[in-house]
Amino acid sequence: MTWQLRADLHGAAVDRAHALAGPLSQFGADLNADLCQGVDPVTGDISCHVGGQQTGPLRVTDALTPLLDAFTAQDHQARALASFAVDSLAAVALATTAVAVRLLLRRREAYLRLQRARGASTARLVVLRSAVAWPVVLATALLGFAGGRYLAPGGTSGSAQPVAAAGSAAAVALTVSLLTWLAVREPARPRRRRRPRRRAVGARRVVLELTVLLAAGAGLAALRSQGPDPVLGAVPVLVALAAMLVLLRLYPLALRLVLRQTRRGRGTVGFVGVARAAHDAPATGLALFVLVLTLGTAVFGGLVQRTVDDGLAAGAAWSVGADASATIEGNTAPAAGALTGTPGIRTALQHLHTMELVGRADGAVVSPVAVVTVDPRQLAAVAPRSPLARALLPALAGAQTSGGTVTLPAFVSPDLPGSGGGFTSTVQADGRPPAHIAWKPVGTLTAEQLHDPLLGPVTARIPAGTPMVVTTASAEYLMSQRTAGSTVLLLQGTGPAAPDAAVLRSAATRALGPLARVSIRSQTLSALRDDGLTSGLGTVYATASALAALAGLLAVALELVLTSHERSRTTSFLRTLGLGGRQAGAMHVLQLLPLAVASAVGGTLLGLVEPRLMAKAMDLRQFTGGPAQPAMRADYSLTLALVAGVVVLILAAAATETALARRRRLASVLRLA
Repeated sequence: MTWQLRADLHGAAVDRAHALAGPLSQFGADLNADLCQGVDPVTGDISCHVGGQQTGPLRVTDALTPLLDAFTAQDHQARALASFAVDSLAAVALATTAVAVRLLLRRREAYLRLQRARGASTARLVVLRSAVAWPVVLATALLGFAGGRYLAPGGTSGSAQPVAAAGSAAAVALTVSLLTWLAVREPARPRRRRRPRRRAVGARRVVLELTVLLAAGAGLAALRSQGPDPVLGAVPVLVALAAMLVLLRLYPLALRLVLRQTRRGRGTVGFVGVARAAHDAPATGLALFVLVLTLGTAVFGGLVQRTVDDGLAAGAAWSVGADASATIEGNTAPAAGALTGTPGIRTALQHLHTMELVGRADGAVVSPVAVVTVDPRQLAAVAPRSPLARALLPALAGAQTSGGTVTLPAFVSPDLPGSGGGFTSTVQADGRPPAHIAWKPVGTLTAEQLHDPLLGPVTARIPAGTPMVVTTASAEYLMSQRTAGSTVLLLQGTGPAAPDAAVLRSAATRALGPLARVSIRSQTLSALRDDGLTSGLGTVYATASALAALAGLLAVALELVLTSHERSRTTSFLRTLGLGGRQAGAMHVLQLLPLAVASAVGGTLLGLVEPRLMAKAMDLRQFTGGPAQPAMRADYSLTLALVAGVVVLILAAAATETALARRRRLASVLRLA
């Protein structure tokens, strides 16, 4: 009896499916208890009766729950990785809001001072500015939420998040009020003698830096210990903030070293430009944070996508084992000449058996054990560079018979207990006397050999945690008539390019029959790349990186506008002393170039180091399908393009300021000076 259920991916349905898994696990035992109460008079075994028909013990196979569990793990990992990009985008957007509010308050500074002089309280000014800004924030939040619902695809398990949207809008609104309060508040009058202001500010800065560093370290420790969690998605933002604080500590020191070198030079342009950059270094903290976080998020996303893309090829190779593979239930012996009947294709045959082994040293029974019979020469022909084939070829000699016992060399997995003294087993083939086998371990499979793609298709048919033994194909005659097990055929083209899929499928069907399940590596790779979770994760990072770049561009532009007055004033003063136009342009570039270098270095290091700090929390095997975690691979072309973009942005800002400065007349220059 088969129940075919329509899968529903909504949260309530998935919860009900998980609740059904418990009763289903006991359903087979309950059926046997009710229906298996008699004894077969011939064999003496328990006899079950269903609808008046005699049958054996009943077994319930639940295929839906493992599928949902695997997809839930993949979805959880995808959501956690996506939360890193979304939280970084939110941080960049909030920083852009802060820069925009600061610029607005700078433009309204004269008006706020006038209102303050007329007796307006701090609370009144904050309420007035909030009354103007909050309706705009509310309207844009509603428009954004409605636009997101309209653009969101239908028919998925996702749903709108009104609480997160309301929290984001509230954060923006509170940012406006907080920055307004900081701008218009009246400084407190000291009632007693305090430490100098510089020492107090320095102490507060040290406390703030230590707090951020401790929070970032605690977040990384939590991610590495308990794995990915959407709640901990803000950890990359904290790490970026900590990196920015470290850069702000090193940034002035590096500029001072450069300043010492330029002071010894002949010209004044380099000295003045670097001196202004060192003077403005503390004020560029927000712009540095935005650039570092934006660049780090983009590099982080490029690294994840490049690692997944490279891992997909390894995952497809692990799933198929060669250019193609064919699998069939039972131990099937191909017809004579079927393995060599197709020119240009090499084949390797593997048989999987489930057996019970007895330890020679202690007599302990190990069951079940997966026994794989292979021909090392066939494996070496299919994959000459395979570490498994190189290890098996000299070690797995033929079977030896002595006193009715067949001795077989074998490689054993590390989780097989008591492998030092060897094992024995007895095989009862149909129509033959019992065969006694002595298993002689000649080596232990290493992690590299266990993860060899040649074992991928056969390993997929072995339950997790089952010990494995690999022995020579010469033992297959002892178990050729056993129905339990599976047969796997690997097919590999002899040329540099893989044979056509139709040719591979035809060769596999000719060897194992029409019931064989044939997998083609190229088709498997295409299916992995078209997977919804994998492509969705790439879309999230690409979209978040693009939006963060736009928001970061706006934030940097506003920050440069906010600090352009001081730079223009310095340039105007020097122009009254005879500074030329080209020299003024060079000084603008020198003032902004350290910011570009610091943000490029900091963002690149953040994007490359951050994934390695969270390596244990980033299990990308959920997307690649391979046996091991894929190696982290950075997308250096994307990284170079992003760094070049940041440098071009800063240089474009310097060129714009230079062009605007050249258009000023003498009166404007004197007025600024």
